[in-house]
Amino acid sequence: MKNTLFYSSFVALISLLLSACVTINIYFPAAAAEQAADKIIQKVWQLESLEETEQKEDGQMDSK
Repeated sequence: MKNTLFYSSFVALISLLLSACVTINIYFPAAAAEQAADKIIQKVWQLESLEETEQKEDGQMDSK
């Protein structure tokens, strides 16, 4: 009796874990993750270009 309960609990746990992995793949598709990464990269590049522009402007003001 105890072995049957143990094995059925074990099978239920494994089934739950496998279904959770499938759910993650469905809700987080690769295309959406790639688009989010592209947006983040664009924002970072914009911030870096703004910092470079500010540094150039500061350097021009100091030389006057």
